[in-house]
Amino acid sequence: MDLALLSRVHLFPVRHHSPRTTSVLGRWLERVRPEVILVEGPCDASGLVDVLCDEATKPPVAILGYRTDGTPRSALWPFAAYSPEYAALQWAKANKARAEFIDIPVGVSLEVDRDEEGEEPGVEEDETESAATHGAPAESEWEEPISERFAKERGYRSFEELWEALFEAPDWTPEGFRPVLLAWADVLNAGPRREYHRWRDAFMARKVLEVVASGVPPEKVAVVAGAAHVAAFLAGDVDAALEAKLPKGVPCAVTVIPYSFPRLAEQLGYGAGNRAPHFYQKAHEAKCDFRRATLEVLIDFAGHLRTRGFTASLADVLEAYRLALTLADLREKSAPGLDELREATVAVLCRGDATHVDGFLWKSVIGHQVGRVASRIGQNSLQAEFWREVEARRLPRTDSPETFSLRLNNDVEVGSSVFLHRLRVAEIPYASLQGAGQQRGAPPKEAGGYAALTRVRESWQAQWTPSTDVALVEKIVLGDTLEAVTTRVLQERLAAAKATAAAAEVLLESVITGCPQTVAAALRACDAHAATDSDLPSLASAARALSGLVAYGTSRAHADVGDEAVAVLCEKTFGRALLRVHDASTCGPEAVGPVLEALRTLHEVAFAQPRADKAGWLTEAHGLMESHAVHPATSGLATGLLYLAQELSESDVALEVGRRLSLAVEPEAGAAYLEGFLQVNALVLVKSREVVKALDDFLSSVEAERFRQTLPVLRRALGPLGSTERRYLMENVVAVRQLGAKGQAAKGVLEEKDKEKLKDMSAELGKALDDLDDLL
Repeated sequence: MDLALLSRVHLFPVRHHSPRTTSVLGRWLERVRPEVILVEGPCDASGLVDVLCDEATKPPVAILGYRTDGTPRSALWPFAAYSPEYAALQWAKANKARAEFIDIPVGVSLEVDRDEEGEEPGVEEDETESAATHGAPAESEWEEPISERFAKERGYRSFEELWEALFEAPDWTPEGFRPVLLAWADVLNAGPRREYHRWRDAFMARKVLEVVASGVPPEKVAVVAGAAHVAAFLAGDVDAALEAKLPKGVPCAVTVIPYSFPRLAEQLGYGAGNRAPHFYQKAHEAKCDFRRATLEVLIDFAGHLRTRGFTASLADVLEAYRLALTLADLREKSAPGLDELREATVAVLCRGDATHVDGFLWKSVIGHQVGRVASRIGQNSLQAEFWREVEARRLPRTDSPETFSLRLNNDVEVGSSVFLHRLRVAEIPYASLQGAGQQRGAPPKEAGGYAALTRVRESWQAQWTPSTDVALVEKIVLGDTLEAVTTRVLQERLAAAKATAAAAEVLLESVITGCPQTVAAALRACDAHAATDSDLPSLASAARALSGLVAYGTSRAHADVGDEAVAVLCEKTFGRALLRVHDASTCGPEAVGPVLEALRTLHEVAFAQPRADKAGWLTEAHGLMESHAVHPATSGLATGLLYLAQELSESDVALEVGRRLSLAVEPEAGAAYLEGFLQVNALVLVKSREVVKALDDFLSSVEAERFRQTLPVLRRALGPLGSTERRYLMENVVAVRQLGAKGQAAKGVLEEKDKEKLKDMSAELGKALDDLDDLL
């Protein structure tokens, strides 16, 4: 490798997404007039240059490289309209020059473990960008990056402020800008360089020399690459042998996808020096006139404030603009930057309150713009289907969250729900369920499964991001339609299911996502698992799922199996669950929680589903109520469920509670029984004077030491009581202890002015209240 030839090639150092770099680069190319422009980027993406430069392609866009061997890994190379690499490609097209990428191939980039190199996987970044963010390898994990130290030593609050003041705002010439940027690269990379970047140096140097060797004069070749790489070329710090350390690479493909301003912004995780893409776009369109860009943004801010009912006049805008200019002059800057823009906005437009800036104004500086890719790139079938559905169903397509509702009472909105649930199951990031009509303050319901089957209205929040298209590209290995991809995912879940509940969950998801092929397989799996499943919670969950399908049907899936097959399986699964009720209820305290939930589920299915064995369930519930072998909480729950079903009278309940809370029963068992009973119908207990008397006698009979041991269970049992239940309980406690009669005598006591009697009565009433407070 003749590295001396590199010194004869025109080399221009750049920094990603820099309007000033782009402006200077354009003037430099007009002077150099190269025949070939070599740009930092994956060399196997050179075939996409025409697509990137197509008039129908509107930045921001990104080159996407992804593995095709089934391993989910990808990398992005984003471009804004003001990215110097993109400007170089555009200049080449306009001037009929040849343009190629010269960095390592996508497959090699995906194979390199950049995690060990301190790079974030999935997004390619230039070495100068990385150094500006992370600095050279630090001796200490907490050592401040060299870029931040450099900025603060010169009176700037951050590296970004320094970059705007020294590099973006001044009107540089190509002759002045190039050596300054190279000097900056030398500062940032004064320490040891990462091996990965040195490998790339060697690869790119070879690609440049191959172009020269093909017959193109070095003087007709221009290289546009990161400042650190150009500095290495000029210094001759390229070791050709290092290229051999690059791995062979993995199977991959490359395409172009839309990108967005929020993804470019520093606040959302990409790219030092690009805090506010919309602001920089305005500066780019104004030919790097940052004063004009500042004024335009302030006008936008005033509009946003007025829309929300705040006062923001044109005079306020001009005053804020003058303040931004004054701040820039005081700080010896040639034009305002983002810091001056923010401070002037807070001081003038927001009257000193930064809440509005942080709340909604700054989002407009970042921007929401989403790019567009020329149609000739050829979207894969999943991308085409996604965008076709989004367009036809008028769903959000911006990189900002939008909320909308679906009423599932017509085929159009049911179809939209099926589409969104397919994306959810396939793990394609786009929309998330925000609620399903549940009461305010209630915990959010599950997105899919039984909850999705029963709801009639859905509220979603959707937001397209580049990750959406990345996932659509990666998922193509699972199928060429969203239904096929979802079916494949559900089939894999079904194969991994080890219990009836898991198979039933797949069955429900198959119905919700309209995947009839998986519906039939999941029904067979449920039947097979239920025959050997000994886990009551699993069987109860499956019974509820099947009961739901019987009630609501499988029409969403257009299944060929028919609802009768589901109904038969529901009967069988419910019957199998009943056979395991007693054994499952004979458990320890650590296992009783799921069993209690399963018993409640079986009760609901028995009374909601006509084909369930209701009589069989009632028999099992009576058996639990009467048994002392099972966990006491299951007996209490069964008692409450039977009363709720009007299978027990109030006197029967009082008798059973009195028996369970008698002196012959261990306090811990009595407290556990009470906990189970109150889970069903606390109001019944506290309204019944007989039940409250049994509870009062039980609590009064417990010895002090045993009471302390039992108190945690009692607190857990009585803690959920609401204000109504507590009022009834207090009234009955007063009546049981005959405190009401003493209250009637209070008038006489007061007339006699017998303070001692009044004091005694107050103490007794106070003790009753204290006893209740101890429990609650």
